[in-house]
Amino acid sequence: MSEAQLFVVGILLAWLAGIRVYLTVFGIGIAGLLHWVQLPPALEVTTSWWVLGTSGALALVEFFADKIPGVDSAWDLVHTLARIPAGAFLAAATLSPNGDLGPGMLAAGAGVALASHVLKSGTRAMMNLSPEPVSNLTASATEDVVSIGGMALALAHPLLSLLVVVAISVCFALVVWWVWRKLAQGVRTLLQIHAPAARATD
Repeated sequence: MSEAQLFVVGILLAWLAGIRVYLTVFGIGIAGLLHWVQLPPALEVTTSWWVLGTSGALALVEFFADKIPGVDSAWDLVHTLARIPAGAFLAAATLSPNGDLGPGMLAAGAGVALASHVLKSGTRAMMNLSPEPVSNLTASATEDVVSIGGMALALAHPLLSLLVVVAISVCFALVVWWVWRKLAQGVRTLLQIHAPAARATD
């Protein structure tokens, strides 16, 4: 891959880490272990059995925890501390030919992971306020598919994957805006209903 393609792959991995950090680390480790891709030196740590075992087990826990309303938001909050540093590491390690992590890519990776994490956790937190439980399960399943498909596409066709990620990010942002608008309308409706009742009792 060219340096530009590696840069895109690093950014994409950081974005995926903001959504499914353990699945991303596990997927990269498996890809390197099975020689599907040639990993940069700094990413070879992901092929070790203890990293694969830990990330795989936590990915399995996250798979179920992320589908339970309320639990998913708590999980997102706690894993802010994991997703952003992991995104920074993955981005910098992808573009490191000698194992050294550049501060510029660390900052870029952290920023991208933070952005996708905020979009994901914000969307899910608002969905948890919705009375329909199906939306939460559907969103989680969609994130699973996006994470696995996005990782495979990032390694095979980085530029195409970048376009897909941008489109998905826009969709996430639109969902946040739509849910927020619906909640605001609901609050206004409740206030309008209670205001006449309060005046009537005075």
